[in-house]
Amino acid sequence: MILDYKGIPVFYSDTGKGQVVVLLHGFLEDSSMWDTLTPVLAQKNRVITIDLLGHGKTACLGYIHTMEDMANAVYFVLKTLKLRKYIFIGHSMGGYVALAFAKKHLESVKGLCLLNSTYQEDSIERKQLRARANKMAQNNYENMVRMSFANLFSAESKLKYNEVYNEALKTALKTPIQGYMSANEGMRLREDSSTFFTEASFKKIVLLGKKDTILDVENILKFTKKHNIESYIFSEGHMSHIENKIDFIKQIMLFVEKI
Repeated sequence: MILDYKGIPVFYSDTGKGQVVVLLHGFLEDSSMWDTLTPVLAQKNRVITIDLLGHGKTACLGYIHTMEDMANAVYFVLKTLKLRKYIFIGHSMGGYVALAFAKKHLESVKGLCLLNSTYQEDSIERKQLRARANKMAQNNYENMVRMSFANLFSAESKLKYNEVYNEALKTALKTPIQGYMSANEGMRLREDSSTFFTEASFKKIVLLGKKDTILDVENILKFTKKHNIESYIFSEGHMSHIENKIDFIKQIMLFVEKI
């Protein structure tokens, strides 16, 4: 379904009945990444998926999409649907958007799952990498997307899940250059949310991939242990919904059932 938001189309889907679970995809993805999870979740819950700004069937709003900008678009969808309380599952960038949303609408959030995501801001090196990627994207966009996407998988996973990998890559390549650059810049500019995430009263969990090269997994695990935040480690990398599909569905279901 499409809503008009500030003059641009925003796509969402609304499936099932029960407590509301909002699924937010990552960078170079769209709401189709949740296709295996949604039918299972929707048996007992109302599941909302949303294409974030500049991704999928949702258009770009500007040349920088901050995580707050994306969260505002999400809020518009949920408000239009007259939904007041929800659980967020955010994959990678989707987790950053969920955190930005929770900071602004804390009373509405019952639970937040960071899936292959973090409360930390980008390291200096990662910020530099994003700035460099945006410059490179202007000259050779398709190669930049292919490179960015390939980094999300281990070489082993690319071979093992070749068919699914290629389908997900097709989705990534549909992302317009403005969507790529504005989201990348928005992630580069995001603030650290460590304190907020630690102190927030909603139910929380961090799900990580052991072989993830995008996140500082070891550091995140130390932090979650120190602050008594629930965490779980999948055996593979950053794309747990592909690389650890069965375990991924199980862990999400367990988290939602506890709330």
